[in-house]
Amino acid sequence: MHVSNTSTRLRRGAIGVVGLVAVAVTAVVAGGAAAKPAAPGNPYNLNKVGTLTVGMTLQFKPQMYLTPKGEPAGYDVVLVKALAKRMGVKLDIKNLDFNGLIPGLVSKKFDMVSVGLSNKPERRKAVSFSRPYVPYAQIMAARKGDSTAATIAAWNSSEKAITSLQGSTAEQLVLKTFPNAESKSFPDQNAAFLEVATGRADGIVVENYLLAQFNKSNGNRLKQVAFKKPLQVEYGSYAVQKGNTALSNYLSKFICSQQKSGQLAKTYKATIGASLPPMPVCR
Repeated sequence: MHVSNTSTRLRRGAIGVVGLVAVAVTAVVAGGAAAKPAAPGNPYNLNKVGTLTVGMTLQFKPQMYLTPKGEPAGYDVVLVKALAKRMGVKLDIKNLDFNGLIPGLVSKKFDMVSVGLSNKPERRKAVSFSRPYVPYAQIMAARKGDSTAATIAAWNSSEKAITSLQGSTAEQLVLKTFPNAESKSFPDQNAAFLEVATGRADGIVVENYLLAQFNKSNGNRLKQVAFKKPLQVEYGSYAVQKGNTALSNYLSKFICSQQKSGQLAKTYKATIGASLPPMPVCR
């Protein structure tokens, strides 16, 4: 759940939470002691032997959410179910507010956090991370039938108007990548989409999964501009208790196995509704 701006991203109620953890981390850094060596029969230092307890915030469809029946669903949920099966343990998902995740992990209320946190130095003072498992790709979208060449130069024109979510990473990318174009930012993500769909703007810079969601609900009115690569890709990782390298290493190996087999791409497509953006290479 990549969030570059707390208020704007939470208002749209969507995926992405990499930017919200700074306060929580600051509050719990002192408690982030290294994990003890693994005990016999518990090689990954699980809090409860035989059970993998995962902290989530099930509010960010399609990455993680509750179905109308109250069941966890989404990209992260599918992955942790596969993870628990691979480990041969039971899965216990704890759903709570985002601000309680890092403190809960440090106090050992669960074994790992699955919300797509970015691996930042400040966060590493409190927790340890796996390799990235979820990408957040910023792309350009335009109306179907738009004939503008798929190059930065063609879109970096005073004749182009490009929308974005106000205060977001996307808005910063518009200003940086297309300085000659008119930047039109909106406090509501849907308004930024509709400005393009109705012809009042030429393109929108947005995360790829949000384009898939908009098209699903609006008759595929927009298309992704076929640049050679996304405008920007950021990644989210699993977080574990500080120093629990046994679990973080296992998680990284699991992610690579999913990635190399093609299952990660299949899961992403099935749950997010978009093609998996480029991932870091597994060595």
